[in-house]
Amino acid sequence: MDWWAENARDLPWRRDPSPYNVLVSEMMLQQTQVSRVVPKFHEFMETFPTIELLANADTKHLLQVWSGLGYNRRALWLKKAANQIIEKDEFPQTVRDLEKLKGIGSYTSRSILIFAFNQNLAAVDTNIRRVLIALGFAKEEMSEKELQTIADTVLLKGRARDWHNALMDYGSQVLTSSSTGISPTSKQTCYEGSSRQVRGAVIRALSEANELGLGELMVLLDCDLEESELKSIMSQLIVDGLVELVHGSSYRIAR
Repeated sequence: MDWWAENARDLPWRRDPSPYNVLVSEMMLQQTQVSRVVPKFHEFMETFPTIELLANADTKHLLQVWSGLGYNRRALWLKKAANQIIEKDEFPQTVRDLEKLKGIGSYTSRSILIFAFNQNLAAVDTNIRRVLIALGFAKEEMSEKELQTIADTVLLKGRARDWHNALMDYGSQVLTSSSTGISPTSKQTCYEGSSRQVRGAVIRALSEANELGLGELMVLLDCDLEESELKSIMSQLIVDGLVELVHGSSYRIAR
């Protein structure tokens, strides 16, 4: 904590850890680096400064603002969660209630309660896991359940928000993967050339147009992709609620 007092990162959601700010930041930070999230967070909050504006956001506009973060389904989940909170007429303050929101799992629900409400809970992300292992509190082969028990034990009660921010900063700046040799339990698939890259490119193209046919999308994407592969990707985007088929042959952002 002494180290953190001198080296804490200045992040926008830390300056104002309101439930709404924390909800947005935690959803953005899922599988995305902090450096990429910070500018998008500023843009997002300027566009949707309140949970009510987010809940009523036009999907196409929402995806335009989200563009650059990837995993576009998170934007739709965030909008759905905003609607659920408004319907409830209060922000959930238990893990069980938060997990009922779209796109919110165990880790994210705990993180929201820690950072927005300073509740005496522990959460273990990649950085915190690495710190616990590097300092001898845990071993690399330990399960998530075992790591959670250790995190619960060493929690600095009464300062859960500061404690987790300190551990995350220490792990990202001092006890890094390269300095400790400790690898994460899972790795993201390569983005370049992946279907995720194509999905993102499709959403960007449709965000800038009213409707596009499959042939038009093939030209705009300009990538080594068979028509059948793009059809499969478009079908999945429809299932995910991001895109809809209109007039039998054209695609647009779902409304």
